[in-house]
Amino acid sequence: MTLPLYAYSFAEDFVLLYPVYALLFAAHGLSVTQISSLFVVWSAVGFLAEVPSGALADIAPRRYLLAAAPVMTGTAFALWLLLPGYPAFAAGFVLWGLAGSLTSGTVEALVHTELSRRDAQDRYASVMGRARALGVGATGAATLAAVPVMSWGGYPAVATASVAACALCCAAALMLPENRTATTQEPTDDDESYVAVLRIGLAEVRTDREILRTVALVIVVASFWGVLDEYVPLLLADASVAPATIPVVLALVWAGVSVGGLVAGAAAALPAVGFGSLVALAGIAIGCGALVHGPLGWTCLGVGFGICQAATVIADARLQARISSASRATVTSIAGLGTDVATTATYPIYALVCAVSSHSTAFVAFAVPYVLIGGVVVLTRFE
Repeated sequence: MTLPLYAYSFAEDFVLLYPVYALLFAAHGLSVTQISSLFVVWSAVGFLAEVPSGALADIAPRRYLLAAAPVMTGTAFALWLLLPGYPAFAAGFVLWGLAGSLTSGTVEALVHTELSRRDAQDRYASVMGRARALGVGATGAATLAAVPVMSWGGYPAVATASVAACALCCAAALMLPENRTATTQEPTDDDESYVAVLRIGLAEVRTDREILRTVALVIVVASFWGVLDEYVPLLLADASVAPATIPVVLALVWAGVSVGGLVAGAAAALPAVGFGSLVALAGIAIGCGALVHGPLGWTCLGVGFGICQAATVIADARLQARISSASRATVTSIAGLGTDVATTATYPIYALVCAVSSHSTAFVAFAVPYVLIGGVVVLTRFE
């Protein structure tokens, strides 16, 4: 099971268009406002489809949904290549947003269900940690590969390579094992089965305090560092780091993130005190990394983000362990939706903090929640 999962995780993020698609839009005459509106479309589709697609993954074969997602993404990239223009770009982002919602919650539910069937659910954090690390590595590799491919064949070559990666991702999904009973795979009475699964998942989050607290933990742990990593280049530029050095620093930071994913399995065994202390340490490391310039500060950022990556995987593993209903993907998607909402809300707050201070201050401000949530976990002994 792990080999196709790891292949899926790598191929899903090995998309050479990632670092250049905004340039593609600009090259075809789109203004900054139009490009921003495309991102709004992308986010809006993801918000609206997140939980409904999670419920779908609780009644339909999950590996087929995971196979459909890269087909949709590849179709989006093909549209951008063949019919470049605002309508095609918008349609592509609709498809990409739907694809993202299909995978969110579905991967986690499939992996945990298959591991549980083999009495190996304790391996969940290790397996997902490696998958996340491979995704990070694939993004970095795609960024590096995009430069020579772009120089050789321009946007057509980059887009074609991205479609090919999506095809490989689809093939990997179809190789994933899935063993669920027929009643959990297929709707039994038109829409009633779907509505029932959706209702059960929503009720489980609303009424089970342990699950609700774990969902909140997933949201807090995953959202803030997911925003901060977007601003690392600006933080470095604000600290007068030479432009030629910034990619090297980014590589160091993302190496830390990859290591965090790889050690998540071992860290998952930590008790509440250890886990809470780890989360608090992440906040301290990020804050120090923002304030201390030079190699020491960069290393602190890598350590902080790496711990956040590990903590995100561990929080998800603890959520999966608490879900007892058949609505596993639905509950996971609710956590994903909460993370998306928190992330989106963080961007304007970050911009506001930066407007009155600096990137360093903003990093410190958003590192504080990790110290606080770590302290809460330690004090409440929340496992």
